[in-house]
Amino acid sequence: MNKAPMTVRGAERLREELARLKTEVRPRIIKAIAEARAHGDLKENAEYHAAREEQSLAEGRIADIGGKLSNAEIIDVSKLDLTGNIVFGTTVVLANIDTGDEVTYRIVGEDEASIKEGMISVASPIARALIGKREGASVAVDAPSGEVEYEVLAVKYL
Repeated sequence: MNKAPMTVRGAERLREELARLKTEVRPRIIKAIAEARAHGDLKENAEYHAAREEQSLAEGRIADIGGKLSNAEIIDVSKLDLTGNIVFGTTVVLANIDTGDEVTYRIVGEDEASIKEGMISVASPIARALIGKREGASVAVDAPSGEVEYEVLAVKYL
């Protein structure tokens, strides 16, 4: 199976969530199930069924995170041989050539991507177009609204 690239920060976030689920959420749910059982008849006990549903979701997320972490190739950009090229983990500042609008993106793994936080998946069309380019390069990206051209203003290795 192919390893999925992930930044150090992305792996840390998943480990933090996993620890929280195991040390806070799981014990709270177990306690809620025990309390609901104490109320008697489980067939018509809404609290019991809600707690079991929450337990199912939490255990599914624990398994999901465990799988992602075991399948992750954690890449520390600060330890790469940086040549000025855009690579996985790089933060880039782009200018739309037509409008002049500037955007900043960090290229991350698929599970870390969040456009609200300015993090784009390495598998996204814009990241694929940027990989290997350098500061000053022009990049054409096939967007849903048509082709968009960007100029790479800065390449940062944070």
